Amino acid sequence: MPLLPFFPYPPSQDGYWHPITSTLNWCEEDYYATIYSAEIVNALTNLLFMLLGVKGILSCRRNGHDTIFAVAFYGYLLVGTGSFLFHSTLKYPMQLVDELSMIYTTCLMCYASFSYSKPITYRVFLGIFLTSLAIFITLYYHYLQNPVFHQNAYALLTAIVLLRSMYTMEVTLRPSRRRSTEEDRLAREKQGLPVLSKERQHYENVRDLKTLKTMWFMVALGLSVFLGGFGIWNLDNHFCSTIRRWRREVGLPWGILLEGHGWWHLMTGTGAYLYIVWGIWLRHCLNELQEEYYLWWPHLWTFPEIVRTPISANGPAKKLN
Repeated sequence: MPLLPFFPYPPSQDGYWHPITSTLNWCEEDYYATIYSAEIVNALTNLLFMLLGVKGILSCRRNGHDTIFAVAFYGYLLVGTGSFLFHSTLKYPMQLVDELSMIYTTCLMCYASFSYSKPITYRVFLGIFLTSLAIFITLYYHYLQNPVFHQNAYALLTAIVLLRSMYTMEVTLRPSRRRSTEEDRLAREKQGLPVLSKERQHYENVRDLKTLKTMWFMVALGLSVFLGGFGIWNLDNHFCSTIRRWRREVGLPWGILLEGHGWWHLMTGTGAYLYIVWGIWLRHCLNELQEEYYLWWPHLWTFPEIVRTPISANGPAKKLN
């Protein structure tokens, strides 16, 4: 006798969107819960993307973040919407919306990472290059219809953007790697250039080291969650028949917890959101606006946000980062 009450899995059936035209079909059984959603768990887990995408867009408007990040959140929202439609219908056009929007959003973040403080000629060239790259990936993927090509292209772009942002963060905030050394301060004094007082320089060094520590934690957490989701998804792919048997043994609703691709959505959605928020914070640090913005992250289980520092009669309120 089972320890927990459960409902047996209904049999799969032909659904409203039949026939399936996508080049991929995941381990979740098709149309077992409703005829209107081919993979209901894989579809509904994309609601996290939609909620966080709207949260990010509203935060950019409310706090005056750079436009490129608002556009990135629109792309993030499109990823979730496309994935919801893809898993609901298992139609090839919806698959393209899901997968290609991931490429486009990553290209946007690539532009944000590599274009900062560059001359207009460089930025125009970079924009043309990334647009051409996105078009090439779109056309070549549609020609091949091989998901491995898309997955490799997305992984490579993501790795490039992540490594570039890590390098920029270290060079910008690590006191020993920038102009905040005592030797540089004395050299600027001899040249008659403006310098910070020792007290102010010490304050900024302590502040930036604290920010750097929190940023590295955010990067490590986001990367761990993202890669963890990738690992669970791969287990889902390799042991699908076994996992399907387990789901039917434990029944509903407990079998939902064994939907590996659904966990991939939840975990990659969280990791990608953390990355965009980190990018916003890093951009404000590059603009030397650390006193005007701070990280709002009261609990580890909440989703962080970069917000303006409240101004009181005694100056900026105490920051939470």
